[in-house]
Amino acid sequence: MAIIFAIGLCVLLYPYAAQMYYRIDAQRQIADFDTTRKSITQEEIDKRIQLAAAYNASLANTVTDPYGKEQKEAGRAEYARMLEIREKIGHVEIPRINQDLPMYAGTSQEVLEKGVGHLEGTSLPIGGENTHAVLTAHAGYPTARLFTDLKDLKSGDKFYIHNVKTTLAYQVDKISIIEPTDFSQLLISPGHDYVTLLTCTPLYVNSHRLIVRGHRVPYVPNVDEKIIAENRLAYTYKYLFYASLVIISVLVIAVVFLYRRRVALKKHLDLVEKNAQKYDDVSHEAVPEVVTDIVDSPVAVDSAVAEDSPETAGETMTKPVNDDEP
Repeated sequence: MAIIFAIGLCVLLYPYAAQMYYRIDAQRQIADFDTTRKSITQEEIDKRIQLAAAYNASLANTVTDPYGKEQKEAGRAEYARMLEIREKIGHVEIPRINQDLPMYAGTSQEVLEKGVGHLEGTSLPIGGENTHAVLTAHAGYPTARLFTDLKDLKSGDKFYIHNVKTTLAYQVDKISIIEPTDFSQLLISPGHDYVTLLTCTPLYVNSHRLIVRGHRVPYVPNVDEKIIAENRLAYTYKYLFYASLVIISVLVIAVVFLYRRRVALKKHLDLVEKNAQKYDDVSHEAVPEVVTDIVDSPVAVDSAVAEDSPETAGETMTKPVNDDEP
């Protein structure tokens, strides 16, 4: 029984433990990205942004960017190199669902198991006119929340893109469910700066795609950091509430288990004691009957008297010894 209880408890808690482990690892990846970013020179940062801008310009429907063909090709080569080494290209923070996830180039299975993937063929998430970056992640993944709660976002919510240079703010203006083959809402709109978050829906069916689009808005550190902190605090209380429910449930199950075990043990001890008492009663009833039989027997009494008689004893001691007796 105890083994079954332990196995059931482990199965119950595994998803929560796995998701907590992923969150810790994701924060480590993000901290690694931020630390590395601070160690890069401004010249190197500007070079990377220029390469990314060249890549984005090569995707635009209208050529409005002054970068030449060579820079565009360099931008494509830079992106291909990033795909090859799975280099982190930043992290996306979504306060409404309390997620801060590392971003990687490409959408391979390896990438999507680690975090958010950037859909190749769409703009790199560095902002600017004539850009539309598409970021995708799993929903319903057993070991990480990722975009599972993306459906909870509402128009007006903000999310943030942290890239190698700066932080960009986007405000949700459109939420749609589309067919997997419908890419019309992922295309670049001239003059606009969009980022779309994409995941599969419904959960575990994955027949359609949920897209949440945001347009670029000014990033105001004092205001936006307050929004992030408030949402994080709300989710902290939520996690504490759920953790309390789990702990209370475990304690209740443990108390019930121990109580039932104690009752079963008490019944067993009572049964043993009852059987022992019954055995003692039977033994005490059998002994007097034997004694009574011995006392009531005439032969036994005469024999006992004869043996204990002093005359008999003295007669035996004073009887002369006859040497002629054989």
